[in-house]
Amino acid sequence: MREVEVVVIGAGQAGLAAGFHLRRAGYVPDRDAVVFDHSPRPGGAWQFRWPTLTYEKVHGMHALPGMELTGADPGRPSAEVIGGYFDAYERTFGLRVHRPVSVLAVREGAGGRLLVETSEGGYAARALINATGTWDRPFWPRFPGQETFIGRQLHSSRYPGPESFRGARVVVVGGGTSAVQQLMELAPYAAATTWVTRRPPVFRAGPFDEEQGRAAVALVEERVRAGLPPRSVVSVTGLPMTEAVRRARESGVLKRLPLFDRITPTGVAWADGRTVEADTILYGTGFRAAIDHLAPLRLREPGGGIRMTGTRALRDARVHLVGYGPSASTIGANRAGRAAVRDIRRLLTGDAQPGGAAGHLGDGAGPTVAADATGSLAS
Repeated sequence: MREVEVVVIGAGQAGLAAGFHLRRAGYVPDRDAVVFDHSPRPGGAWQFRWPTLTYEKVHGMHALPGMELTGADPGRPSAEVIGGYFDAYERTFGLRVHRPVSVLAVREGAGGRLLVETSEGGYAARALINATGTWDRPFWPRFPGQETFIGRQLHSSRYPGPESFRGARVVVVGGGTSAVQQLMELAPYAAATTWVTRRPPVFRAGPFDEEQGRAAVALVEERVRAGLPPRSVVSVTGLPMTEAVRRARESGVLKRLPLFDRITPTGVAWADGRTVEADTILYGTGFRAAIDHLAPLRLREPGGGIRMTGTRALRDARVHLVGYGPSASTIGANRAGRAAVRDIRRLLTGDAQPGGAAGHLGDGAGPTVAADATGSLAS
């Protein structure tokens, strides 16, 4: 069992921001603070994005603290551009991320420490920053008859690119940004496409300004404070009305149907008797927070979420969640990493009670957010 001051779980935007601010606060990597990442290489969830999602299609990627992303080729896959940027960032600041390492569970340890059980052994930490995001928990909705479908079913997280759908009849489920972007991309290759969503989509025209950003974050924060799971991004921001979206609506690609009632062996069906034949069902139905490893700490509220004040879990002052709820944005993750480190430093040194003004993700300047091309919040 190795004792450290702080453990960071996850090395995406939020985890790297936290690692940067820990180092600035005097926590030496691998001695005082350890960063774990279960992915095989730098890049967070970006390394798994579909190859046709080029950097120019990413809206609002915000730079990590202390180092800008410059000179990127807009035509290169975003996985390569941002993966390379994260790699350079880790090396520049000597963050020494341990990978691939899986965190199996976090539970109460001896002497007031948290026991972090990992695939490379156990760590006893005085504080924890959880930055695991959502990529590892794609949400699969369940429908009657789903197991009888003889075609292909896949989640948008495993979208292989448009060529894979050539000549196929495709039903796309979901009203998020990933579902819309993937539908528009595969439509020219498919024999036919059908778009279904649970609720009518809301398209947002014009720029997404700071006031709208504050309102969106407030809606997410309200649920988190109530102990409920965070809402989906699109539910609070709407879908951006880009020129490509406008053309897709005019051509009928983005003609939305209400959610079907059941799946048949050869397609989908509604209660009113309508049916659509399909070869593939693509679920662009989003993700859930990857926080199962925190279950032994019993942080969840009856509503299913983790009640927080700032970045701190209300049930345990040692635990901070960054990139969760209102800080699930690239700029929000940066601010949350800084706020979490400041709060933890105060807790560990006994300077002040945690969770005060410094623990609020806004940190004096309100966050601005928009929906990016992957369905996450972005600055």
